[in-house]
Amino acid sequence: MTSEVQRVYPAAGAPRPLENLYLEHRLHELGSTQAPYVFGSFVSSLDGRIAVNDHPSTGRAALEGLTSPADFRLFQEIQAQADCLITHGGYLRALAEGRLGNVLQINASGQAADLVEWRTRNRLPPQPAIVIVSASLDFPVHASIGEHRQPLYIATGRSADSRRVEALQERGHHVIFAGDGTMVEGAPLVRALGGLGFKSLYLLAGPKMLETMLRDRMLARLYLTIRHRVLGGEHFSTLIQGPRLGDEGEFTLRALYNDNDPGTESGQWFAQFDCIRP
Repeated sequence: MTSEVQRVYPAAGAPRPLENLYLEHRLHELGSTQAPYVFGSFVSSLDGRIAVNDHPSTGRAALEGLTSPADFRLFQEIQAQADCLITHGGYLRALAEGRLGNVLQINASGQAADLVEWRTRNRLPPQPAIVIVSASLDFPVHASIGEHRQPLYIATGRSADSRRVEALQERGHHVIFAGDGTMVEGAPLVRALGGLGFKSLYLLAGPKMLETMLRDRMLARLYLTIRHRVLGGEHFSTLIQGPRLGDEGEFTLRALYNDNDPGTESGQWFAQFDCIRP
């Protein structure tokens, strides 16, 4: 990776290498077990699409036209700073069906061995723990989690199917109850993970998890790659769905970098936002 980016905000700067841009944030040092630091990342088009589904009957939204090697490198740098990755059952199902690639481990692509070494130097385990959020509890556990000896936790609501909960527990899985219904709620989940010793939590769980973290004022930082492209499409996903947010949806811009990667047809912005919390 030899790409360079140029800072636009807070002050314009000379071009700098893309690598280590986000590692410098040292997110793993910003939280505590009493108040874990929660962060998420998305990639979006100029018209606000994070995925487009041209065949809604299949439920298979796609990221084509948004991702790039530069964005993926920064995604892995954020991932490398997490004690724990929070994903969801839908991703595990898509992974098992071959619809999405594996991002459950640092260097799963084989292109970021330096990030595994970075974790070792910073006294982090080689791989982060995994939390699978699910209301239905209907998903396969990917073999790579066991192969890399990643601690695994399954989070659900207290009204989840008790038979499925018992089946998971009988197989040795640690089930976390975080919410009174079937859906997982942000604040109870963060408190539970802090109680397990985790200090930095990275959201890989999509718009629903982002929404509950925002509503419960748990999100600390949002990383957003904005591809300089308009996608359109009648069926698409955006950052958040559901009822309108109030001031819990307020952010302040922390930094903005411009990337005109000659390897892509369009450039992109790498933006970092801090959530305004009372």
